[in-house]
Amino acid sequence: MKPLETLLRNAARSRHRIMLSEGTALRVVQAAHDAAAQGIAQIGLVGNPGEIEDKFRALGLNIVDGITLHDPATSTHLPELTALYHDLRRHKGVTRADAETAVLNPHAFAALMVKAGHADGTVGGAVATTAEIVRTAIQIIGTKPGNTLVSSFFLMLFCEAHHARKGAMIFADSGLVVDPTAEEMAKIALSSADSFKTLTGEVPRVAMLSFSTRGSADHHSVSKVVTATGIAKDHAPDLLIDGELQFDAAFVPDVAARKAEDSPLEGAANVFIFPNLESGNIAYKIAQRVGSATAIGPILQGLSKPANDLSRGCTSEDILHMIAVTAAQASATT
Repeated sequence: MKPLETLLRNAARSRHRIMLSEGTALRVVQAAHDAAAQGIAQIGLVGNPGEIEDKFRALGLNIVDGITLHDPATSTHLPELTALYHDLRRHKGVTRADAETAVLNPHAFAALMVKAGHADGTVGGAVATTAEIVRTAIQIIGTKPGNTLVSSFFLMLFCEAHHARKGAMIFADSGLVVDPTAEEMAKIALSSADSFKTLTGEVPRVAMLSFSTRGSADHHSVSKVVTATGIAKDHAPDLLIDGELQFDAAFVPDVAARKAEDSPLEGAANVFIFPNLESGNIAYKIAQRVGSATAIGPILQGLSKPANDLSRGCTSEDILHMIAVTAAQASATT
């Protein structure tokens, strides 16, 4: 079974409640309909109900079972969510009046519904910027206990006939942390390994990437990768992880046998950790546009409950896939 089919099937088992904060966008409405119709998740659409209903009519669709509409201005949850937001942000000088205004923002409302336990995850960003989606998630949902870093990854699906190796892989960080320190790179590696296991059910095999393999180059950026690998190994001694490795030494068994013959990955890595956002972002776009891989993301990790960002160029199918990912993450946090 293809990894995308597995992801959609597993999401359908959970029937988690996913809030879509941009409920009046046509692409979001289409994805909401498809997710509910396929049983992938129970969907909450945030926005003016009249506008949302107009969008359904424009698409020739009906509001099927499993979809609920949430107008922040008239929600029965408004008093509870206002008090919750005030409690969360009063240390920043937010007053009760400020909170009453803030919860009317659809992204804040959706995140508060998750924080309060009325939903299991939230997705936005088809219209809003990444900065707004990520900031709202961090301020309201917060990070996992003991975690201080929110990072991102792309779930890359290689399922075409021409792909030399088929299956799911993770590229991180390809969307958020610009220039991680060695400690941050190690955290990204550990989070990505957990994310890979959550989304695929497979054993993560983590490659810490560089332009050098096993000391073939001497540079401070190479040293960062070596240090990060050591930190990650110390925190997770049973994790299959190796670095520093060039991509071919992590991906091609024959090259691994020549360049890193004792690597536990044996040229079969499925989680690729890049030394900076520049390299990670370029790599996923090349794999997507030249290699015809399906790229789902950026997917956030490190939050206490799932919240995910969309590309503003996303299609309704992209949003559907992100709903499934968010539902899978919710299963891991419940």
